[in-house]
Amino acid sequence: MLRRLLLHHARRRRRWHSSSSTSSAAAASAAVPLSSPTFAVFGANTGVGKTLVSAGLVASLLASPSSPSTVSYLKPLQTGFPADSDARFVFDRALALLRDFPRAGATRLVASNHTLYPSPAVEPLPERQDTVVTYGGEGDGHRAVEKVLVCRTMYAWREAVSPHLAAEREGMPVEDEEVRWLVDRWLAEGAEDGDGEVWKVLETAGGVASPGPSGALQCDIYRSSRLPVLLVGDGRLGGISSTLSAYESLLLRGYDVSSVILEDHGLSNDKFLHSYLRKRVPVHVLPPIPADPKDDLSDWFSESSSVFCLLKDTLESFHSRRIQRLNSMQRKSKDLLWWPFTQHNLVPVDSVTVIDSRFGENFATYKVKDKKIVPQFDACASWWTQGPDSNLQIELARDVGYAAARYGHVMFPENVHEPALRCAELLLGGVGKDWASRVYYSDNGSTAIEIALKMAFRKYACDHGILVDNVKDITSKKSICFKVLALNGSYHGDTLGAMEAQAPSAYTSFLQQPWYSGRGLFLDPPTVYIRNKTWQLSLPSSICHDQLSSCDTCYSSLTEVFCKTRDTSSVVNLYASYISQQLSQYALSNNSEHIAALIIEPVIQGAGGMHMIDPLFQRVLVKECKIRKIPVIYDEVFTGFWRLGVESASELLGCLPDISCYAKLMTGGIVPLAATLATEAVFEAFKSDSKLTALLHGHSYTAHAMGCTAAVKAIQWYKDPSTNLNIDLDHMRLKELWDGTLVNHLSSLPTVKRVVSLGTLCAIELKAEGSDAGYASLYASSLLRQLREEDGIYARPLGNVIYLMCGPCTTRESCTLQLSKVQRRLEMLT
Repeated sequence: MLRRLLLHHARRRRRWHSSSSTSSAAAASAAVPLSSPTFAVFGANTGVGKTLVSAGLVASLLASPSSPSTVSYLKPLQTGFPADSDARFVFDRALALLRDFPRAGATRLVASNHTLYPSPAVEPLPERQDTVVTYGGEGDGHRAVEKVLVCRTMYAWREAVSPHLAAEREGMPVEDEEVRWLVDRWLAEGAEDGDGEVWKVLETAGGVASPGPSGALQCDIYRSSRLPVLLVGDGRLGGISSTLSAYESLLLRGYDVSSVILEDHGLSNDKFLHSYLRKRVPVHVLPPIPADPKDDLSDWFSESSSVFCLLKDTLESFHSRRIQRLNSMQRKSKDLLWWPFTQHNLVPVDSVTVIDSRFGENFATYKVKDKKIVPQFDACASWWTQGPDSNLQIELARDVGYAAARYGHVMFPENVHEPALRCAELLLGGVGKDWASRVYYSDNGSTAIEIALKMAFRKYACDHGILVDNVKDITSKKSICFKVLALNGSYHGDTLGAMEAQAPSAYTSFLQQPWYSGRGLFLDPPTVYIRNKTWQLSLPSSICHDQLSSCDTCYSSLTEVFCKTRDTSSVVNLYASYISQQLSQYALSNNSEHIAALIIEPVIQGAGGMHMIDPLFQRVLVKECKIRKIPVIYDEVFTGFWRLGVESASELLGCLPDISCYAKLMTGGIVPLAATLATEAVFEAFKSDSKLTALLHGHSYTAHAMGCTAAVKAIQWYKDPSTNLNIDLDHMRLKELWDGTLVNHLSSLPTVKRVVSLGTLCAIELKAEGSDAGYASLYASSLLRQLREEDGIYARPLGNVIYLMCGPCTTRESCTLQLSKVQRRLEMLT
């Protein structure tokens, strides 16, 4: 099996270097079996004894009466080779050390040691070394138990320097994704053989933050697997600092540190670490290592055997507790949690997704039956909040940690701190460029909407003489009622006030919101979508369109849909007439009621079913409201920050709001934060000498430093072509992420009613009738279950609408991979 694996690796390596690029999704596609206890050995620094610890642990595992049948050791990156080979050292020492460990019976050990890819500067070595050793003999009354030890080196360089220098000097560069791919294959190896328990030990190179061959840090290279860590600390002078720094660097990246072990240099570093870590992590101490290079360390390993046995027991206990926690989470979640937007009666216990962690765009989900950690592409972008690739995720965690340590939380009125000010500058220079002058912070999209409504109503009241200079006269206006102009199918949040600004729907029914009255005039919007490879305009029955020709309702491309030349088409007059008629009729029938704000989700209605509203209709609607001095609110909680391929959807519409709301992608989804942007004219409507005219609205966590810091990093990252390779510098928009040929093919399937593909969104509505259509539909349930269980895609439907959503930094290759999986499933339905 090992020889086949080597040949497979060699073919894979040739394919890798002949390919111009490799998808990160493909590289992160392997499962991590938890039936095999697996630990990554990290060091607080180089030279702290990682390989000695690995050798002692491996020997202890092989010698234990309850030991596994196979121990697999991997050194992914090795420099100073072949004079220095950690895999060979572990191999040789484990064979020699077995005699120093107590055994319950004879052991027949089959061991092999080999190197996969030495650099061209390394002298040719034998491909592998095999040996068979029997301990105990046949006459001791015990039957020999056969065990296997496999020690491997993946990449080896001759010069004894950091891997990034060795790779450069010896002409053998290695990409992080290639290292991860091979590590994933190693993790998966033997999981299905059923030949007994397997233990695996991966030893990193240098310290936690030492560079790999690409220059990426060791702790970042292996993060996708998130193996529990055995941290080899530093017992030397200054070692407390380096050990704690390494420990906190691992925690900051989401690793679990199972144990700390270090050499005793007579400084009691272990006692301080044990006290400082407050018993959260076991700390083990090894006897001093002889300094004589001629010492074969036999006596030291013999003296250390009890420590390594204790370490083995600690790791076994850690692994057992981890499995128990993961196995219990499905049942406990059903007993204790109340999920949003979920009918619990429709969720069997075994269908609950147990998420162990995430790495970039992938969940690491635990499969109880198989005892595996399996990656799933987060196709809903975690309710549209997620934008980070794995690199941005690490950057955000670091920056948010810094903000928490620097500020904690500080109240905001009449105060300022650097993250809030810097975030405001970026917002006004980005999504608010050329129109907004003020930023009002809150904590989520719904509250940002309610703030926007307050702003708009005040501006309308000032512009229409409803408010006078004397504050005492405000109370005489109680008979006046302000309402909004909005669109059917809209959705602006879950708070009671935000619900009043949206049309009747499942979200606002009596069962959900008995107070709901729908304080608005709700228009029927025209929509556009792809059907049979053509963009089509669908007009509601309320807009008479008998005289329109096919050239007015069919478009060859999305560019044509957004083209400003449509402003002179016959469709414009239809839209303007419909809007004007609706507003005039409402004004005549409601003398005391005022349409005091227009609120729209620009271009795409998200929760309403991923409908794309004709941008020409919204442009005409905004123009009509501006003429009537009705303040315009854009709800960009979903559409903002490159979700639709541009930083703000106003760029697609070609017209600007008076007020706009942002959240979700603004912080990369790492912490909640929302912002309502407004023009200076809106701000002026609240200024006077009385506090009663101020905007009396706020939240305890308004402008919290962690949220503002995350937003600063995310906003900059998305639009910087050096960090987001999807940015088209010529047009400052995202390159096309969804394969056009695939999208058109999907739109032609008989099971598909419509497709919308724009920016990071690709939505597919399945053909359904009656109760199988709409938000309450379960029509797509079996399809989504297959995508989750068999295709590694975590998708959540909107009734019979399924959608894929990526982040602004997701590669086109990854999007194509996910869309191809959906295509295969849909073709199976035909």
